[in-house]
Amino acid sequence: MLHSDRHRARDTFFSANGLSGAKIEPLPNDASFRKYFRLSIKGRKFLLMDAPPEKENIVSYIRISKHLALLGLKAPAVFQRDLENGFLIVEDFGDSSLSALLNAGADPIPLYYDAIDALVHLHRHPLASSIDIPSYDMSNLLDEAVLLTDWHWPEVLGSQCSEDVRNDYIQAWIDVLKNLPTTRNTLVLRDYHVGNLMHLPKGNGLKRLGILDFQDALIGPTAYDLVSLIEDARRDNFSLTEKLLERYFERIGIEEENSFKRWYNVLGAHRHAKCAGIFVRLWRRDGKKGYLKYVSHVVNMLSEHLRSDDLAPLAAWFYQYYPKFKEAVF
Repeated sequence: MLHSDRHRARDTFFSANGLSGAKIEPLPNDASFRKYFRLSIKGRKFLLMDAPPEKENIVSYIRISKHLALLGLKAPAVFQRDLENGFLIVEDFGDSSLSALLNAGADPIPLYYDAIDALVHLHRHPLASSIDIPSYDMSNLLDEAVLLTDWHWPEVLGSQCSEDVRNDYIQAWIDVLKNLPTTRNTLVLRDYHVGNLMHLPKGNGLKRLGILDFQDALIGPTAYDLVSLIEDARRDNFSLTEKLLERYFERIGIEEENSFKRWYNVLGAHRHAKCAGIFVRLWRRDGKKGYLKYVSHVVNMLSEHLRSDDLAPLAAWFYQYYPKFKEAVF
């Protein structure tokens, strides 16, 4: 849809829902193709999600938002929708993301504890995985892992990764993942970090935390979102890691803590390899250069995880084929 056509479709959507004349304030873009606008009309505020249907899945957003509410968690309510054109009017959680509060000097412990406690609630809920969405299976994990060879490798070495070397990388991941113990699955939000979590001061308990950016959720290992939160691609939480893990284990009551930590290490390496590739892709494909400043951080975290015995096959691949993966070229 052309830009002018999309504006006309938006105006029609506004008119049909009593929003003509609303003051429209664009909000900062994220790494997706979605755009957000704050709407102010008659003393009330809403958000417009502009999600081109050929690029974004708003049906999934609506379903998972409802599911999170069913589980007792706080996701933005959806007030109006235009599925054909990809427009939603959703609840406005304000501007107090946990990331913004931390950047302003807030004490990180209570903010992170709120985020940990919401995960504990999700992971303990018997209905968490009772939603018909795809699984975070081997195929999905491998598709994400190769973002490193397909995007980060060429940027560092100046040439494409050969098919044989890429296949060896995939096999290393298969060997790593197949060697892990069985783990309990849950709803995995996949991008659970302080930039996507909102502090809602009028809420109590779990309703003090608003959750955003969950439309790509899958059913997968419980450790994934905890890794995403603690080992944030955008900030260094090294000094908080043990304290936050302790909070999780104290609240969740996991008996197989060692098994969980093995998954945590492997999924940490996986997420960091994926993010290294995504951040380069955002630059080269989408023109979003701002994410390059995080590449060194994620490859350093990846390097730390490669010390784990569970990641020995992957560490061997890096040693043989990609020892320069930590070299900064951005």
